[in-house]
Amino acid sequence: MTNKLKEIASGLAGTKTLNDFVEYAGVAAAIETVAGNIYTGISIDTACSMGFCAEHSAVAEMLKHHEFQVRAFVAVDAAEMPSPCGRCRELISQLAKTNLDAIVEVKNGVFKSLKELLPFDWKEDLDRNW
Repeated sequence: MTNKLKEIASGLAGTKTLNDFVEYAGVAAAIETVAGNIYTGISIDTACSMGFCAEHSAVAEMLKHHEFQVRAFVAVDAAEMPSPCGRCRELISQLAKTNLDAIVEVKNGVFKSLKELLPFDWKEDLDRNW
């Protein structure tokens, strides 16, 4: 499952320079939803730090299609090294409680559930519907 996602993301990764201020696609991400759809995104890096992560880009694409439940996701750089950051893991966890069961490749060949990566989830102590 995530090998397919890694292959898709790897095809998008590779830093490209737009101009003196913007580089993009240094990291690419692929998300598979519980419905089986795959959404992708790329990172954007700017000179004044206004860019964003590839996972955020993929999440935005997924939400545009009214999906929010994630089965698996991966983020890779051009060397195909997985690199999902904590900020992105937290974002995905906030979309749906069931996303804590999503599988993410944290190192080449090492797969963990999102819950394993967020073991002391602050949302567990809140009385909210998520």
